[in-house]
Amino acid sequence: MKPRRSILSVPGHIEKMHSKASTSSADVIMLDLEDSVPLDAKKDAREVVVNSLQSLDWNGKAVTVRINGLDTPFGYRDLLDVGEQAGRLVDTIVIPKVDHAADIHFADRMLTGIEQSTGIENTIGLEAIIESAAGLEQVSDTARASTRLRTLVFGVADYSASIGARLVSISGHGEKEEKIYPGHRWHFALSRMVMTAKANGLLAIDAPYGNFKDTEGLERAAVMACALGCDGKWTIHPSQVEIINRVYSPSKADVERAGRVLEAYKKAETEGRGAAAVDGRMIDQATVRLARLLWEQARQLGMLE
Repeated sequence: MKPRRSILSVPGHIEKMHSKASTSSADVIMLDLEDSVPLDAKKDAREVVVNSLQSLDWNGKAVTVRINGLDTPFGYRDLLDVGEQAGRLVDTIVIPKVDHAADIHFADRMLTGIEQSTGIENTIGLEAIIESAAGLEQVSDTARASTRLRTLVFGVADYSASIGARLVSISGHGEKEEKIYPGHRWHFALSRMVMTAKANGLLAIDAPYGNFKDTEGLERAAVMACALGCDGKWTIHPSQVEIINRVYSPSKADVERAGRVLEAYKKAETEGRGAAAVDGRMIDQATVRLARLLWEQARQLGMLE
């Protein structure tokens, strides 16, 4: 799967923003039919999204669509209309508020029927947003629910509400956390999701950072999530993309170090030695696996000669 460092969320009903997003440096453009769309604009937003998918040049980016929850009057129709009319143009469908595997089972079966009916040759992927206590409790079952599943996404605002956590910022999306908790307030929840994602071959994506004017806070939040094993982060404003791409990209020093680890390990194998060392330090299989992952990411990002 291509890198998903930055996922730029764009309101589904505002067409002019779709064109602008298509030229951004985000790895993924997510056309949103859920939270950013007013209730009275849901039907029109669906039509706008389908039209944008069919008419715009997305410049090789992955394009996803977040539908409304499957427990609402809108979700099933989002899935049906987007799948039937533009399924061949969509990388994944993003399912919000996934509290149990049944949501993924339903979407999987629906998409199978749509693909068979329309003759779509590509497999439409799925992404599950984990944003409640119930969803986190059931996350292992969700992660194994379908071969279509590509990522697990942490929804911090709704998760906060589901456990009755204190609201410390207007958006509820990660700002000012350090003022009330000595550490990373969502360390356990995010780590639990990351562990489950990686155990099942999925990517783990962090929630957006609400205050797009606070670049220092954004970078701090992105660095922490990256350190916990997240592969990328949602963005709510184009100005956030550059910082997130930088945080989730290996540095030149990282790539050079990984190259030396792989070279030393290959040499040790060739010479029949069971151990290798780099800069006077022994390297083991875990180090080699990390180096390979980083090297592959650098290759996908065009950082290798």
